[in-house]
Amino acid sequence: MAQTFELEGTLKHLYDTQTFASGFAKREFVVEVPDGKYPQMLKFECVKDKISMLDGVSIGDSVKVAFDIRGSEYKERFYVNLNAWKLTKADGSGGSSASDDGGRHNSSFDSQFDNEPDASDDIPF
Repeated sequence: MAQTFELEGTLKHLYDTQTFASGFAKREFVVEVPDGKYPQMLKFECVKDKISMLDGVSIGDSVKVAFDIRGSEYKERFYVNLNAWKLTKADGSGGSSASDDGGRHNSSFDSQFDNEPDASDDIPF
């Protein structure tokens, strides 16, 4: 079982949902986290049914993200993903939340390698 992490920051960017031929879907977003003089921009991804968590948030919202760190190797290249499985507005005003963590470790990440790569690169996701 993967270790769970949590952080708070400001939602800076929401990417469009990506759907692949195999039926796998993901949506990425960026959270800015204060870190002294140089804030950090961290990109997360939501997969499958967790994509709907992003429906209740907007750019500029303060959010709290619970996530796992997932790593993989493909053609001798290594990748790290921050797999978000819970997202809430940090100010407590409700927002979208996937409060049950069932399925967060069902490793939909692994199913990314069942997808055909885009013709412009050889990365499987």
